[in-house]
Amino acid sequence: MQPVKTAQSQGKYQQALKLLPNRSQSNNAYNLSLLEHGRLQFLAKQIKPSQDSLAHAYQVISDEQEKAKIQLSRGVENAAAIVSNDSATRYIVPPYEQTMLHSYQALNYLSENKLSSALVEVRRANLVQEQALRSNNAKLYKAEQNMAKHGVSMNSLSSKYPSMQTTIGEVKNGFQNAYTFYLSGLLYEAGGQKNDAYIDYKKALEIFPDNSILQQEVWRLANQLSMVDDIARYKQSFNINENDHKTNSGNLIVITEHGIIENKSEFSLNLPIFTSHDDMRFYSFSVPTYKNYLRNYAPVSINYQGKHYQSEEIVRLQSLAAFQLKEQMPATIARQIARIIAKEEIRQQLSRKGGDVGNILAGLYNITTEQADTRSWSTLPDKVEIMKLALAPGQHKIELDIGGAKKAVEVTINQQANTLLYVTAIGSQSQLRVFNL
Repeated sequence: MQPVKTAQSQGKYQQALKLLPNRSQSNNAYNLSLLEHGRLQFLAKQIKPSQDSLAHAYQVISDEQEKAKIQLSRGVENAAAIVSNDSATRYIVPPYEQTMLHSYQALNYLSENKLSSALVEVRRANLVQEQALRSNNAKLYKAEQNMAKHGVSMNSLSSKYPSMQTTIGEVKNGFQNAYTFYLSGLLYEAGGQKNDAYIDYKKALEIFPDNSILQQEVWRLANQLSMVDDIARYKQSFNINENDHKTNSGNLIVITEHGIIENKSEFSLNLPIFTSHDDMRFYSFSVPTYKNYLRNYAPVSINYQGKHYQSEEIVRLQSLAAFQLKEQMPATIARQIARIIAKEEIRQQLSRKGGDVGNILAGLYNITTEQADTRSWSTLPDKVEIMKLALAPGQHKIELDIGGAKKAVEVTINQQANTLLYVTAIGSQSQLRVFNL
């Protein structure tokens, strides 16, 4: 994928699309291929192809989830994962990637002024997060129990697995995406559904409590909807000038994507494992990880009519990805333990039947089947920021400072309405698109 990402970082989206491998429907990463195509088509402003790719990806993911439920209810394990490695199984799209699927699809529909269809997508994004919140702890507990059966504790795993704490930062889980909640709030407001907008702004604020734009949105709607208890509570914690919001103005909302998310890398660790014969041996595991650092990006800024505005972070997708990977590590190790025990049985059988030749064959089998699963949606942005300007209705020529480069854009502001300016900033390349909500 590196040639694809290089072309993407240079703004050569058509070239990046040509470099993407075309996978058949039988390929275990077909869903991932659809996501990569949908994202790059979005960047290339190929709206209909992007819609088709993302809609197909959603259908494939939904079908795979239903099949997984049926297999789980029947107690069926994925045989491919036992006899080979995780890369041989279908790619399971994590919740944070699913939320971005629906966010991009919502923006695709906005490009066609189809607000009702965009609202369907943000509801789907919210549902993904709700379901992940309900099931996450149970899945984690089950995986930890499976590891413990073979003598591997979370403490022993944590001591051997490379730290990603700098990358993870302050995020509390790997699936709650404040950006998707904020986007859905904007769209609910555009549809006149202020109560729904208020709920989602509050959800975004719970994830990013220090974001001043989110504080403003929640405070504004709390007052408009007469949320007396919330007003009293927020008045103590928010530093907001109650006269800031002008009822006769409109708003320019700037959402900026920064960079490209990092690829996973492979790491080998040794852990003591109790085999099926209760023998304790050290085995080598190949596991995915992320480098323990975050890139720095200068906030987007605007100086306009004597005021200075600066964007604020609302999600760090790299942090969500790292946290999600950390949380799935017990399940990854549990699957590798199952493989090791199965391979040990094969080795012993080959050794009994073939002597030294059997041992050599078993060793070759182990080498060829042990690989870390480093797949991910690797064309996503690293970070997303937001900014808000209250402006008089009419035409405005705005100049943005994007990493030191100046970029001008004309926007139309309507009274008591939002205009969305969507910015993609990758390296020295930037792209702007405007939506009147």
